Amino acid sequence: MQSRFAALGLFLLLVSWQLAVQVFSPPRYLLPSPLAVVQALVGQSGFLAHHTLVTLSEILAGLIAGSIFGAAVAFLVVAFPRAGRLAWPIILILQTFPVFVLAPILVLWLGFGMASKVMMTTLVIFFPVASAFADGLRRTEPAILEAAALTRATPWQILVRLRTPLALPALVSGLRVAVPLAPLGAVIGEWVGASAGLGFVMVQANARMQTDTVFAAMTILALTSVALRLGFDRLVKGHPHWATETEPQTQLSS
Repeated sequence: MQSRFAALGLFLLLVSWQLAVQVFSPPRYLLPSPLAVVQALVGQSGFLAHHTLVTLSEILAGLIAGSIFGAAVAFLVVAFPRAGRLAWPIILILQTFPVFVLAPILVLWLGFGMASKVMMTTLVIFFPVASAFADGLRRTEPAILEAAALTRATPWQILVRLRTPLALPALVSGLRVAVPLAPLGAVIGEWVGASAGLGFVMVQANARMQTDTVFAAMTILALTSVALRLGFDRLVKGHPHWATETEPQTQLSS
């Protein structure tokens, strides 16, 4: 049902956009029509496909690295609370930095190649994953911890075998937020300095007032974000099995 409403909303948006262009006739470099964007997608399909693969490789590499790094840092912060009390405020301060501030520095340090874009994507993914997972590890039900304390389990065993599995839904929630943001990190890095990728295409096309190409690249990025979110939701559907979403049930009284 939600997908139908989304498709209907997208259809109405495109129709309104096309009608607005026909009625007001803005210059093409200001607002191209949806048909012009489709023509750019078809006419430059090979060119756009090449740069899409570059950006997609950066996204996937940063997504994997950011997920692993974020989960590992969250685990270590909770496992070693004294060090965590020192490290976590630093992480929060870094999180407040706008990504646009960090991108030029990363390009300066790592160069114009793939490394700076992967690192940018890693940072975008890292913060929501680390924050959600650490919060999940800290919020284990007190009654469960009290019951575990009655056993011979060590604090490390309780963390690994009890608190970590119970925090997996929080980790999944953090990843669900982070995954659609992965293209943002790669594209921002490409805007600052790159020789390939969709962000590079957008910068070059914008300088030449080829707005239809800019919109075509934006369309590919939007579809990529949606595909990543849908793919992730399908991947984690039903996992962990004890934290599956359930629809509310209503009882009808006769």
